[in-house]
Amino acid sequence: MAEQLAQLADDRALLGRTSTAERVSDILRSRIADGFFPPGTRLSEDSIGGALGISRNTLREAFRLLTHERLLVHELNRGVFVRVLTVDDVEDIYRTRSLVECAVVRGLDEPPYALAGLATAVEDGRRAAEEGDWKRVGTANIHFHQALVALAGSERTDEVMRSVFAELRLAFHVVDDPRRLHEPYIARNREVLQALEMGDREGAERLLAAYLSTSLERVLEVYRRRVGEDG
Repeated sequence: MAEQLAQLADDRALLGRTSTAERVSDILRSRIADGFFPPGTRLSEDSIGGALGISRNTLREAFRLLTHERLLVHELNRGVFVRVLTVDDVEDIYRTRSLVECAVVRGLDEPPYALAGLATAVEDGRRAAEEGDWKRVGTANIHFHQALVALAGSERTDEVMRSVFAELRLAFHVVDDPRRLHEPYIARNREVLQALEMGDREGAERLLAAYLSTSLERVLEVYRRRVGEDG
């Protein structure tokens, strides 16, 4: 934990001169999504507050915001912990993803589309796979879907899905074979991108719907086994 806190102290610069709970929650959300604080980790007010150089009240407000986003959970007389998702949580996350992501593709105007973010994520995933960095492949995959949601041009949708994707990473951190989970989606991301490059919204939506269905099955297969083992 000492090493993590030392790295967290590097995030102080992100707070600027006017430290706010929103900025702190942004930092912690990103760190949780990256696996810096794995599911089940107890978050120490003193240690994190000291690392970031913030007041206890500011940190508590950030914890409250992230608890509202379902990334943290407060346990009476025990403290604040990174949430461990249930199978129902995972299913609901994918239900939300399917509703939102497919609707974004369906609602696109006439091509061409602003696909630079998707193309960058596909290339990042390919390079990470070549280097055998499967955690980074998972990050590139999330970035692909964030870029896809951004095609809607809606800050509200981006904000909603930012929390959904952060929750999704909590599920990914439980997976014991990230290569098996993430490798198939390098090609499938490319297929969705290619359909959008050709202006084929209907084809892209079909690919995306099948993609999300298969991804849910893969995650649940592992998640049920791991949660069962831990329980």
